[in-house]
Amino acid sequence: MQFSINHPILFVLVGILVAAVLGQSVYFLVKSLRRAKAIGMDQKKLNKTIKTAAVFTIAPAVSIVISVIALAKSLGLPLPWLRLSVVGSLSYETIAAENAVSAMGLSLGKIESLSASQYVTIALVMTISIMVGIWLVPVIGKKLLGGMKTLGNKDAKWADTLQSAMFIGMIAAFLGYVFCDFSRLWTPGDYSATSGLVPVCVMAVSAVVMLICGLLMKKLKWQWVNDYALPISLITGMAAAIPITAWLG
Repeated sequence: MQFSINHPILFVLVGILVAAVLGQSVYFLVKSLRRAKAIGMDQKKLNKTIKTAAVFTIAPAVSIVISVIALAKSLGLPLPWLRLSVVGSLSYETIAAENAVSAMGLSLGKIESLSASQYVTIALVMTISIMVGIWLVPVIGKKLLGGMKTLGNKDAKWADTLQSAMFIGMIAAFLGYVFCDFSRLWTPGDYSATSGLVPVCVMAVSAVVMLICGLLMKKLKWQWVNDYALPISLITGMAAAIPITAWLG
């Protein structure tokens, strides 16, 4: 039987896992509601909190759906659906998949078909790598948090600077993938010389949109934009990629 990245059995297996995660969510939601009632929390506040949370999950859900669609062309629907429904993000999943695919001598955007062994290898790289963060939390999380609190008590300004530096370092690691194809400007190969500018221009468009969202929140006091700034910038950047690619090649 020929392997297919969209075989029905994959949808069944992924559906079982996603259903298990949803079941856990419902279980803890029910437990939380019962506990809230037991300690005498106001029912109106509870209802308002539930409605607000439900509405504002739409924003990140849009980003997730777009991410699944973006990866589905090369990896099929089940694997991106599983990865982005449990633990994952478009930035990480794309990098992990690209690294695995590159080791096979393929390109993520040009995959026509995958063998079963190639598919399993990509799935393992995408899954096991991100689980390191889950394993590390119970091992070093408490000590790390305690160290940050101790540092904050001694010097709050330096603690804030350190946290900001770690965050910027993480962002810088992802920025490397945006600028890594800049060399194509001077060494054209299978792609046009200007193709390395495409991700940079897309990033610039997304950054400008995010800046506009920030200005709307600050100047016009549209605080609701805060919850939709990410999907808006993400969608706009992806949409801009089409004319930018056609323009730069």
